[in-house]
Amino acid sequence: MKPGLHIFADPGEPDQRPFDVAVVMPSLLRPSIIRAIQSVFAQEGELRVQIMIGLDRAPGDGADDLLQHAVEGRPAGWAVEVLWPGYSTSERHGGFGRARDGGVLRSVLSQLSNAPRIAYLDDDNWWAPNHLSSLLGGIKGEDGAGAGRWFGHPLTLEPVCEDQWEAVGIGGGIFRESYGGFVDPNCLMIDRTRVPEALDLWNQPLAGDGTQMTADRNVFRLLKDRPGKPTGEYTAYYVLTETDGLHSARLRLMGEAWDRAARITAG
Repeated sequence: MKPGLHIFADPGEPDQRPFDVAVVMPSLLRPSIIRAIQSVFAQEGELRVQIMIGLDRAPGDGADDLLQHAVEGRPAGWAVEVLWPGYSTSERHGGFGRARDGGVLRSVLSQLSNAPRIAYLDDDNWWAPNHLSSLLGGIKGEDGAGAGRWFGHPLTLEPVCEDQWEAVGIGGGIFRESYGGFVDPNCLMIDRTRVPEALDLWNQPLAGDGTQMTADRNVFRLLKDRPGKPTGEYTAYYVLTETDGLHSARLRLMGEAWDRAARITAG
């Protein structure tokens, strides 16, 4: 894939007309992006959606074919735009963006998008069909809205259980004391017309954070002190990483649900 902005859209589009929602997706162009994008295409309601994908590392062989496969079935009037600047924007790979997970891409793509509401999805996760419609219902008159998430097993991709202790919203869960709660980016929608300053925070990890992976906490910290509304629905599916520092604690909390999810298709 050559550097540039690669656009998959109907003839004459995109144009100046705003989309209903933009979906921002930093990506490593893993095969799982097919499932992620297709879950966006499957969203319910009469929506016109712009999907903004940013690559922070050089795409490998077969990237063009992978993307062509991923965008099959793109709904009429929708656009998928893929930005590969030709270099990494993350300090992790020699760039200048402080956020280790994608450099400046979440911030830049949010700014570049042409929609008043912005949702976020990582390329290894996916959404239920009512995810965007429920967030749009919750964000009316609010700065942001959040949904709940399911934990997914990394081998079988089966849902393990609802996350009822981490990304549970304002004032709850295990991050209540440290951050005032938490909403995972994959569960979040922002109204950029009400909180434009939130878009800059995607490239600003918490001060003193050596991991440089906490820009999402900065975004949440801004939103938690302003009006926001949870959907009450668990509509995001978050694939667990067994090397994550929280994995041992998650295993204890999930109990037998983890083993059941592992056996469903593996057994």
